[in-house]
Amino acid sequence: MASKGYGKIGIFIKHGHENAVNIGVNISKWLLDRDIEVLAENEVSEILNLSKCTRLEISRMCDLALVLGGDGTFLSVARLIIGRDIPLIGINLGSLGFLTEVKLEEIYSTLDTIFAGNCIIDKRMMLKTEIFRNNKKMNEYTVLNDVVINKGALARIINIRTSINSKYLTTYRSDGLIIATPTGSTAYSLSAGGPIVYPDLNSIIITPICPHTLTHRPIVVSGDDTIEVMVNSHDSDVLVTLDGQIGIPVKNDDIIKIQKSDKKTYILKHPKKDYFELLRNKLKWGIF
Repeated sequence: MASKGYGKIGIFIKHGHENAVNIGVNISKWLLDRDIEVLAENEVSEILNLSKCTRLEISRMCDLALVLGGDGTFLSVARLIIGRDIPLIGINLGSLGFLTEVKLEEIYSTLDTIFAGNCIIDKRMMLKTEIFRNNKKMNEYTVLNDVVINKGALARIINIRTSINSKYLTTYRSDGLIIATPTGSTAYSLSAGGPIVYPDLNSIIITPICPHTLTHRPIVVSGDDTIEVMVNSHDSDVLVTLDGQIGIPVKNDDIIKIQKSDKKTYILKHPKKDYFELLRNKLKWGIF
């Protein structure tokens, strides 16, 4: 069976999830029966007597990444394969999951469609995030969903001075601020009252978290804009959180610079599915 250039399939599973391991084993057997090489993490490779690989090793060798878990697992794999330009496909294991949209009962029919070359590759914007202290760059990260500046449990309201292309926008007095891609518009930003933005649009969403001034509303700007945020808070408990998974402590007057990355995440999409169907299913639209 030809696999249309996907000779090595990487299987990434949600750690500590027994059902994900069982499904990973079954998918691996299905692929091996079709003479497709499988690269799997230890839980799966040990059961099938495959060569043991770390998650990092798999990300460097696979031609296609198959993710079993939720959006969190998908996001971690997306960051891991940055720069390799290989496609991902997410299998949903029961959570809400806007990124892991393939249902369990659709796994094998979807794989057949992929290997027949009939799937669409969706290119998703990512954000480059740089953190500066005293004019010195301290950290740099790339994210698929969002960058969040937020206070800890005991911190007071923080002041977040925000500029776009060096032009002052406003100073948010709030619990925090979310800067999201269109992909991330259905994540934390949506919970904070931000808009749903079609994933193909070249845009960035800025959403305040519990703003003290009620007229501070979410705003959508061009994806070509550069956003600079300065934290004004004497509390030590303020973090920059990246894709909800990496937390970086920041200090008063630190600057967070956010702009579109030259890297993208490539997601395989079934040709018979569309984004609006996904929204209806995940958000239960039209159900009374």
